[in-house]
Amino acid sequence: MKTTHSETIETVKDKIVAAIKGTGNIVQSTVDSVTQILATTIKDTGKAGTSVSDVIATVASSTIRVAVQVGADLGHAAKGIMLGVLRGTQESGTAVLDTISHTANIVIQDTAAVGGDVGAAVTGLIEGAIEGAKEMGVIAEDAAAAAADGALKAAAKVGSTAVQAVRTAVGKPIKDVKVVLKDPEMVVSNN
Repeated sequence: MKTTHSETIETVKDKIVAAIKGTGNIVQSTVDSVTQILATTIKDTGKAGTSVSDVIATVASSTIRVAVQVGADLGHAAKGIMLGVLRGTQESGTAVLDTISHTANIVIQDTAAVGGDVGAAVTGLIEGAIEGAKEMGVIAEDAAAAAADGALKAAAKVGSTAVQAVRTAVGKPIKDVKVVLKDPEMVVSNN
């Protein structure tokens, strides 16, 4: 079965809206929906001529937009997206860090595009990356740094307000993990 881009978006929208309305637990609803959609869609990526990165981008983007439409907390939605992507893709090793960075990049771009709370989304992404790291056998600090770097790169494309929101979010420990940005060219002193 081939799934088109618009069919994937509609599936994401329907599942996320139903899950959020049904349980009220935005994080778990998002994790479950994103995991299921990715696991199913990734099987068909080669047949459909799309890449896993494209599928992640479609699902993450759609989920952020739906979360904004239904008034969901973007921090919770972003955490759910990150965990759902990690569980749905089942990556391992350094591929996990690439997936975390890519997911953060997409989520922050879309959060900014819809006028959402970038700082809340960054915090949620990092929380999801840390929790997912434990499941995937990755060091929590590395996962947090990958999420922060992906978010900062996206914010740099969006503008100074988004960059400042990312810097503020990563300026304090998240889930007892100190977030260290890996890309020194992106780090500018707050002085």
